[in-house]
Order: sequence, then C-alpha cells, then structure tokens
Amino acid sequence: MIRYFKEDTTFSPKKKRLIGKWLREVARGRGYGIGDLNYIFCSDPYLLAINRQFLDHDYYTDIITFDNSDDYLVETGRKGVSADIYISVDTVRANGAVYGEGFERELHRVMVHGLLHLVGYDDVTPWKQQRMRAAENRALKLLAAMAEEEADGR
Repeated sequence: MIRYFKEDTTFSPKKKRLIGKWLREVARGRGYGIGDLNYIFCSDPYLLAINRQFLDHDYYTDIITFDNSDDYLVETGRKGVSADIYISVDTVRANGAVYGEGFERELHRVMVHGLLHLVGYDDVTPWKQQRMRAAENRALKLLAAMAEEEADGR
C-alpha cells in the first residue's frame, strides 16, 4: 500500500491514484511488488534534522529513503519493497526551478528516484548516476503516457 503523509508542511500531492498506479508499475517492471511504501513530504528543516540524526550529515537534501523491506514478499510471492521515503518539498521546489523542470516533474523524479533505490538502482558512481537518470526518465515517460491514457478515458 502506498500512503502519503506530511510533516511541517501543508503540501499534499495531486493525482494520488495515478501516482500510486505508476509507482506500482515501475516496481513491477523490476520484478518487485509494493508492500508498505510511505511518502512523507516535509520541510527543509525537518529533513535536515533527520539527515543529522540518522545519517550524521549536516546538509540539506531532497530525499532520504529508509528501506524497511527485509526480504519482504508481497502476496503474489514477488519480492516487495517497504520503506519510508522523506521528501523535502522546499528543496524539490528549488531544484525544479534550478533545473528548469518545474515543481511537479521534479517531485515525480524524486519520488521515483527513491523507489528505484529500493529496486536495485544506485547512484554512487558516474556510470550508476547515468543509469539512474535513464531509469528516472523512462519512468517519467511512463507517467506521462499513463496520465494521457487517463485523460483520454482509456
């Protein structure tokens, strides 16, 4: 089940049903199901405190993912992901402007970025960063196609 929460912000994502369907499809494409996937939208100060407390990092970030999967199997018998994904709405908004993506597209990129980490992607080397970015771009194209289908009533 995918759930959305907010801490120290009033933000709530739009089109939750479509986003949930999209995230499940991205996970399924890598052979995973979704267990308990919690997206917690928060402010920069809130995420900075988490970064300091749990990762011993003293800087702002857009996302922190806590993987709770522990070989979690979903009802279908597939591997499943279970996690708490914290996203700073402030940093996503700023990055969306800096990168010319806009807030909503940058938000979706960050949301799928956290999920991609859970299904085996990493971004610790330049090659892995390219691979992650390519997977994010494919996922964003999938979301656009799904939104278009939904708008067309298909």
